Amino acid sequence: MASKASFADQQKQVQENIHNQIKSLCTVMDAILLDVNEPQESQSKATPSRSGLSFAIGRNGPTNNHPDVPKTRPLKRTELSQRLKDSIGYTLDVKQSQIPHSEAGQGVFLNGEATVGSVIAIYPGVIYSPAYYRYIPGYPRVDAQNTYLITRYDGTVINAQPWGFGGETRELWDGSKMLDAKLNRVATEKGSDRLWKMLSKPLESSRVGNGEVLERRNPLALAHFANHPAKDTVPNVMICPYDFPLTEKDMRAYIPNLSFGNAEEVNMRRFGSFWFRWGSRNSESNGPVLKTLVLVATTALCDEEVLLNYRLSNSKRRPSWYTPVDEEEDQRRWS
Repeated sequence: MASKASFADQQKQVQENIHNQIKSLCTVMDAILLDVNEPQESQSKATPSRSGLSFAIGRNGPTNNHPDVPKTRPLKRTELSQRLKDSIGYTLDVKQSQIPHSEAGQGVFLNGEATVGSVIAIYPGVIYSPAYYRYIPGYPRVDAQNTYLITRYDGTVINAQPWGFGGETRELWDGSKMLDAKLNRVATEKGSDRLWKMLSKPLESSRVGNGEVLERRNPLALAHFANHPAKDTVPNVMICPYDFPLTEKDMRAYIPNLSFGNAEEVNMRRFGSFWFRWGSRNSESNGPVLKTLVLVATTALCDEEVLLNYRLSNSKRRPSWYTPVDEEEDQRRWS
């Protein structure tokens, strides 16, 4: 059936499949964390999101309109992780990577068993559309001190560094703080980097709106710790874009992302290496979405490290530890 469907129909089928899986995961975590005998406040009463203009000029709105944080069971992150595994058969752990090179650091491991096609992780953090690239910390050399950036095919960038390892509660999160200093990477600033900063100073904004109530204990919000496979090793997951519909208020706390600015207000088109504003509003036929990413298992997984093909650009110097999984695929990705 899928082979006879149009590309647009196939994309729709994939999105529906991912959404149904994530909805099921949210239902399971609700059952673990929420007291069914106590009414919960809907996030639909949350403060309306600020416009992109208010971010650009640094205007802070009133701080007394924050949404209420629903009461949840006082479980530790590790306790929620174990209960999730008991319910769905797997969870994620972060520990020393088994990749044999000095820069591998920590990796993410699937604890339990997952079948082919399972959504096993969500890429957390702050989402930047091309219209807001200059707000990414460190712009224009955004990756000089941050290895937790990823780009979707549509140009959307997700910065997972502020999310870190998550947290120990459900809380109002605005993306402005990083809870674990281990994620800070110290890098020597070269003369060329200083020149770039002088010529193209990044725009500054300390907050991402008034924030959202997010479940910082989410055991699956760890996709940013997935490592690239070593030589002669194949990846066992793939990246898949996921457009989360913001109309799904009951699921929102488990989607570990915030959008910088109002991405729905600006439509961008790419010409070569440059992005340009195109039109006044990027209307979504099915309503506003949050453009994030998930990791999907490409093989049956059982108590093993999660490995993702980074597909780094072949037009730039690659790290010494990087071995292409498929050189032709890398070329198609960046052509």
